[in-house]
Amino acid sequence: MIEYLWKAAFVFYSHTSTQAEAWVSKRLQLILQGKSSSVAPGMGRSATLPKLTPQERKPVDTCGKYLLNNAKYLKYNDYLKAGFLIATGVIEGACRQLIKDRMESLGLDGP
Repeated sequence: MIEYLWKAAFVFYSHTSTQAEAWVSKRLQLILQGKSSSVAPGMGRSATLPKLTPQERKPVDTCGKYLLNNAKYLKYNDYLKAGFLIATGVIEGACRQLIKDRMESLGLDGP
């Protein structure tokens, strides 16, 4: 999810900008507070005001769609309160690949 936020931030700010970091941090904090559904519309409005082309605003729309489509799973406030650890997409992808490799080495390639 954070990868989507960074791509969206770079629509508005340069890759070396401290403003991009602040933009991501603010939205990430809201998402960690369980407010992912309110982050998405705000991002959409931010992309509408400067009249970006559909291609220019695509990372913002992709991030917003991800947040809205997965809102029921993005209850990070509840997960953190329960003491659960939160993994990044990179870690989740690596685990998924490791499990896939292990299953294939055992001759089990799924359904």
